[in-house]
Amino acid sequence: MDTVIRAKGLGKQYRRGLQVDGGLRHSLEAFLRSPLSVLRRPKDETFWALKDVSLEVREGEVLGLIGRNGAGKTTLLKILSRITRPTTGWAEIHGRVGSLLEVGTGFHPELTGRENTFLSGAILGMSKAEIERKFDEIVAFAELEKFIDTPVKHYSSGMYVRLAFAVAAHLEPEILLVDEVLAVGDINFQKKCLGKMGDVARAGRTVVLVSHQLNQIRRLCHRVMWIDGGQIRQSGNTHEVVSAYETRMARGEQTGSRDEQRRTGAKARFFKWEIVGSSDPYVLAHLESLTVKFTAEVFGPMSELRHGIALYNHEQRLIWGWTSQRLDLQIGLHELCHSFPMLPIRPGRYSWHVSLFEEGEVFDEWYCMPDMIVATSDLQSPYDHWTGILNLVTRFETKSKP
Repeated sequence: MDTVIRAKGLGKQYRRGLQVDGGLRHSLEAFLRSPLSVLRRPKDETFWALKDVSLEVREGEVLGLIGRNGAGKTTLLKILSRITRPTTGWAEIHGRVGSLLEVGTGFHPELTGRENTFLSGAILGMSKAEIERKFDEIVAFAELEKFIDTPVKHYSSGMYVRLAFAVAAHLEPEILLVDEVLAVGDINFQKKCLGKMGDVARAGRTVVLVSHQLNQIRRLCHRVMWIDGGQIRQSGNTHEVVSAYETRMARGEQTGSRDEQRRTGAKARFFKWEIVGSSDPYVLAHLESLTVKFTAEVFGPMSELRHGIALYNHEQRLIWGWTSQRLDLQIGLHELCHSFPMLPIRPGRYSWHVSLFEEGEVFDEWYCMPDMIVATSDLQSPYDHWTGILNLVTRFETKSKP
């Protein structure tokens, strides 16, 4: 396959706190208010939103860009879209480009939805006949039949984004650059967008997608690039890069706040957990049997001690829970091990919650840190528009009845 996007050493420098010259009157007013202010020059402070970024994207590839807010993802898309010029480096794109970046980009507010659709198609180099052939499908997808002849300045942000996405996805650009559009709108429209993005990818068109929805990145992208502080931190296999990013976020964002709420001076306390035998003790990388070990210390005698455990996903939805029978734990260190034939849950971030208690008294409960990252292969079909909790292997066959 041919390389359709190639960039080398891209950098973008901005000036922070740029002040606009207000003219002589403004200067005189400032002098009268504070004569010494004329002696203080504003500091010319600059920063690099993007620095030394190189990449290649091949025809038909779906590349995901992930990273924190302000990492430089949108800046990179703006450079590739020719919205902004790079300070350093260069980029070349071979093919007709459709961009869907910030709400408000690309449409003229005084024109109607119909007129903006034809304008966008013309900018992409499409003929009027080509746009007309797709027009009804675009309007139906955006669910704007009653408002298509209304100026878009009167649209709500949701209506605007629905039409913008429909135009960008249906007018068949050879390269589609998308920034966080799948996070906008109601849940049904998000599912429609996700399905359409899958159709675009399967049609062999090139897509560069920025999203904080990591499960969507897993579903759609062939390759992922993690941008951190304006530079490429990691690039490669989707599951590896997304899992590394989730691990970093889980460890970096967690503080001792949950630990500070735990009791001090109790009769028992958890202080460690791990996946036994894993190269990374907090990452589940394979769909196979495993043992999860929790280490606790008992400080005093207890007669009716019980142990509880629960597993939650990133939305704090309970996945599984269990409570032991009476335990006889003497003073000292103990390893509480749970063995599973398999944990067939979808890739993502999960948290264990463990406790030690007697009837009517909790000695310790711990939201185990760091979180567990599931980085197993995603077994969901790329044609599925719905996501669930389980990541199950299934065998499907059809049989004809005589």
